[in-house]
Amino acid sequence: MFRAIADVLRQIAGAVATVVTLPFRALARLFGGASRSTGRSGGRAGRARRV
Repeated sequence: MFRAIADVLRQIAGAVATVVTLPFRALARLFGGASRSTGRSGGRAGRARRV
């Protein structure tokens, strides 16, 4: 019986954690994508100069 209660609580906690982290994940994708795109273009330009 306690295992069933623990499983339900785990599922609820998992759902809450997912909902709470969604906005932060979205922001991380936005800012991470912007920094990656600039970093990649700079890296490609640097490689082209070296060759």
